[in-house]
Amino acid sequence: MPLVRVDMIKGKCPEYKSALLDCIHEGLVESIGIEDWDRFQRIVEIDREDFETAPGKTDNFMIIEITMFPGRTKEKKKALIERVTAKLVERLSIAAADVFIVINEPADENWGMAGKQRG
Repeated sequence: MPLVRVDMIKGKCPEYKSALLDCIHEGLVESIGIEDWDRFQRIVEIDREDFETAPGKTDNFMIIEITMFPGRTKEKKKALIERVTAKLVERLSIAAADVFIVINEPADENWGMAGKQRG
């Protein structure tokens, strides 16, 4: 059950945002084997003046945070980062340098679903 948050500069059309979320979801399915229905994603749009980035980043720059259950191998996480980035480059022409991905893995006891603690 990965939770995805995308911070990006405000102003993209609905079709772009939908394709962006599709790229991330497909990357998750292909690299770590989540079920296709397991889709918990959100986009947070930020005004350009409120989104500070390193020099050389474009208005396509985004931070993708993926929070998921712990336990996947370093190789699976590497595949996830590479697959999502490749899909964004291919489908939306986003430069790889504009894709910043962070994977968070809170311990099982830090997850609560349907009123129950996991683990």
